[in-house]
Amino acid sequence: MISKKILFIFLSVSLFISSGCAALLVGVAAGGVGMYAASNDAIQGETDISYETIWSAAMTVARIRGTISKEDSGAGVIELDAESSKVWIRVSRLTAATTRLRVAARKYKLPNVTLAQDMFLKIMDQAKQ
Repeated sequence: MISKKILFIFLSVSLFISSGCAALLVGVAAGGVGMYAASNDAIQGETDISYETIWSAAMTVARIRGTISKEDSGAGVIELDAESSKVWIRVSRLTAATTRLRVAARKYKLPNVTLAQDMFLKIMDQAKQ
């Protein structure tokens, strides 16, 4: 019985890894956010924190982490250079109570999901303060 469970878990993990878009099993209880990989270079999640609060937190983190090359609060777009990478932050209002945050990063045209995940978490932490 145990060996069937182990085989099932192994096959499930293998399926996620081989699909090219492995889901991150990370959840942040406070603030109601779930985080998952949206692509091989982006982290995305939805939260019940307001658009304005997420936008302000994203701008604060972007200023600290790099040099902003583009910001448009109406479109919810921030582009910056950080740690030899190009970073795109997208804040979207899904409903009156739900906001989506997406952070993508590429270094030398290759995915830098570590930086994207780190910035996503820093933005969410900043938004909760």
